[in-house]
Amino acid sequence: MENLFNMFLASEVIVPTNATEFTFWIGAMAMAAASVFFLLSLDAGGGKWRNSMLVSALITGIAAVHYLYMRDAYASMGGDGVTAFRYVDWILTVPLMCVEFYLILQKAGAPKSLMWNLITLSTIMLVTGYVGEAGHGDAVIFGTISGLVYFGIVYILWLGSAAELANKAGGAVLEAYTALKWFVLVGWAIYPIGYMAGTEGWYSGLFSGLSGQMDLIYNIGDAINKIGFGLVIYNLAVAK
Repeated sequence: MENLFNMFLASEVIVPTNATEFTFWIGAMAMAAASVFFLLSLDAGGGKWRNSMLVSALITGIAAVHYLYMRDAYASMGGDGVTAFRYVDWILTVPLMCVEFYLILQKAGAPKSLMWNLITLSTIMLVTGYVGEAGHGDAVIFGTISGLVYFGIVYILWLGSAAELANKAGGAVLEAYTALKWFVLVGWAIYPIGYMAGTEGWYSGLFSGLSGQMDLIYNIGDAINKIGFGLVIYNLAVAK
């Protein structure tokens, strides 16, 4: 945490000039603050959910560091250098968000295969999304593959084995699980919108008003989803 703080102090002073640059700034600070809060809350509620709180801190901590780099890349290259940094962030944090589902369902008998299935699907979703968004492949084809895998994750969480385990657990675990799966269904839906706003395809006319706003959409989505995930876990930890 000391290294993260020193990085903030040592980073070049870049004054935000528009809404997108401002969200890079506030996103970095919000993620860092959330990471500190989650680390200080490891033993909340008696430490029963210590591992889950630690994963929440890792998610926001990793994001905070990457937002510093993305802020600088956006300011110096007008957004062209942000995509790679963003997907490096996501390839680390999104699988960790999937791990949260396994951790809270572990006491209900969740097998490790559930965790690995979610990690594998989220990785495929991100790799195919990067290929399409970075221009290394057809944006429509790879975006479609990424979207289908995303719906596979949604199916597991809403109708598959994970949902059955959550219902079995009941109580505060079920409440936390329900909140997290809504984040995946609604909160994660922001990312396909950002993808389509930043790439060309049959959908271009649908999102013409959002053209050039891809990074703004992603920044807002990241703050809501990553910090929100951690707050749900914190609420579970302190629940009676």
